[in-house]
Amino acid sequence: MNDRLWTWPNALSFARLLGTPVFLWLVLVKQDWWALGILVFAALSDWLDGKLARILDQTSRIGTLLDPAADRLYIFATLIGLVVRDIVPVWLAVVLVARELYMGLPLYVLRRHGYGPPPVHFIGKAATLCLLYAFPLLLLGAHEGAWATVAKVIGWAFTLWGTGLYWWAAVLYTAQVRHLVRSGDNSGELKGAEPRP
Repeated sequence: MNDRLWTWPNALSFARLLGTPVFLWLVLVKQDWWALGILVFAALSDWLDGKLARILDQTSRIGTLLDPAADRLYIFATLIGLVVRDIVPVWLAVVLVARELYMGLPLYVLRRHGYGPPPVHFIGKAATLCLLYAFPLLLLGAHEGAWATVAKVIGWAFTLWGTGLYWWAAVLYTAQVRHLVRSGDNSGELKGAEPRP
């Protein structure tokens, strides 16, 4: 891992970050097709930047921060837009935001013991991908027609699955932190590790 700022994977993550406010504005003004285009780009670039980082050997510390930050911003922006438009209920936003607030506790414990964030877990990444695929489908489901009904059903399936996985990942991270702290392991296994999704 290096400290390079300007790499292809980082450029994709920056592009995702810059697209977040544009996406939210498009959702709020009901320009759904443009918003969907940006959201599809965000989902595809999320997969592509990790792939490029490995293929081009361009993994960087800033990239390990940018990638999950961009994912979270899109999830948060989408939740705001979908709640304001009454496409998803407020309770869903509360459940997802509560998970992020909860994750501050194990991260705080890790920092107190001299560790960085835990490494990216497959369950957390799967949860993020489920949510990033669910929201465009829910946006499509807000329209009329048979295809919108199908999109809504599949979108809610992804949403519930992703939300469950999101909390499952939080439980796994908590258990990992608890084991590390109780064992008094000072091997540095998690020091400087990648942030968790």
